[in-house]
Amino acid sequence: MNTSDTPSPASPRRHLTAARLLRYGAVAAVLIALATMALWPKALRVDTAVVARGDIALTLEAEGRTRLRERYTLTAPVAAIARRLNLQPGDPVRVGQVLVTLDPVAAPTLDARHRAELVAQAAAAQAQTLAAQAEARSAQAAAQLALAEWQRLRPLAEQGMVSREALQRAATARDRAELDASGAGFREATARHQLDAARAALRPGGPEGTSTRPGLTLRSPVDGVLLRRHFESARPVQAGDPLLDLGDPSALEIEVDVLSADAVRLNPGMPVDLLRWGGAPALRGEVARVEPGAFTKTSALGVEEQRVWVIVRLLSPRAQWERLGEAFRVNARFVLQTATDVTHVPASAVFRHGEGWAVFRVSGGRAERVAVALGLNAGDQIEVRSGLAVGDAVVLHPPRELGDSSRVVQP
Repeated sequence: MNTSDTPSPASPRRHLTAARLLRYGAVAAVLIALATMALWPKALRVDTAVVARGDIALTLEAEGRTRLRERYTLTAPVAAIARRLNLQPGDPVRVGQVLVTLDPVAAPTLDARHRAELVAQAAAAQAQTLAAQAEARSAQAAAQLALAEWQRLRPLAEQGMVSREALQRAATARDRAELDASGAGFREATARHQLDAARAALRPGGPEGTSTRPGLTLRSPVDGVLLRRHFESARPVQAGDPLLDLGDPSALEIEVDVLSADAVRLNPGMPVDLLRWGGAPALRGEVARVEPGAFTKTSALGVEEQRVWVIVRLLSPRAQWERLGEAFRVNARFVLQTATDVTHVPASAVFRHGEGWAVFRVSGGRAERVAVALGLNAGDQIEVRSGLAVGDAVVLHPPRELGDSSRVVQP
């Protein structure tokens, strides 16, 4: 028997050991792969934007409202009763058109006690008038007598039959009597006027009374429309009370209040875009005037601010904004500075790096930090003068853990 063909007892054990090592090796490789995957830096998910070329502008936006360039307010010139208005807001008016009619104020109604007092006052005034008339007749008679006495003594004094002192006393008596008669006449006239006033107080007043003064009419000073009426039904008004507001709605302008620190950057003729006025597209305008005086205004946060009125002139055709009226809300965007045909990126992509500025440019799935030279900062867009090319993708709002050559993935 050939012993070389007999299997050795150690062979199965060697095969078993090799298989076990193979299994252990495979498990170790899987574990190493898993550990490598767990420890390998993950790609950061970032938002990106593309570098573009075009026009950008530095703007200032503030809230404003429309107003009429020339506004007219009709007021009552005297205390009166204003008749009911038939005009409605928006109705057209013409120069010279009667808008409001004012009637004289009616006398108050007399109660029994007040009327009795007025009757007694009228009776007393009549008695005073009769007494003044009698006094005037008496004074007139005394004046005639003094005049006759002076006329009788004058020729006698010229003949030396009467002393000059007697003639002088007669002249003085004559003058005194004439003055007394004149004063009595004035007192008689005063008593008559008081009697007329007492009788007038007893007469009924108002349009149906004894007053003959016609109604006072107020006419339109301009061609335009009725903007606002301060009353509708008939009512008493006092001198200076506003009655109607008139104006021409085709002559609109915008008033905008801005911070005084922003107002110094605005100049007449500066372009303005009018936004969120209720229609589209945005309206065009320009700064007409920056008022020289500021005023104090409390903000919604309770902070006192110095603000300035800026008047904006509308440049868009009236057909685009004909539905706008007085005191309508608009937003004004003042164009402070423009850059034409420049390379620009969103402001959220730029960050401070050392003494300059930088962005993260995405290339080949990695973020590359690139130093850039900036130009005009327009708020949401910034001009890039060097460092980037049109079409480059840049990271928006770079996260803190993002670094140079970090792996990134875009959504």
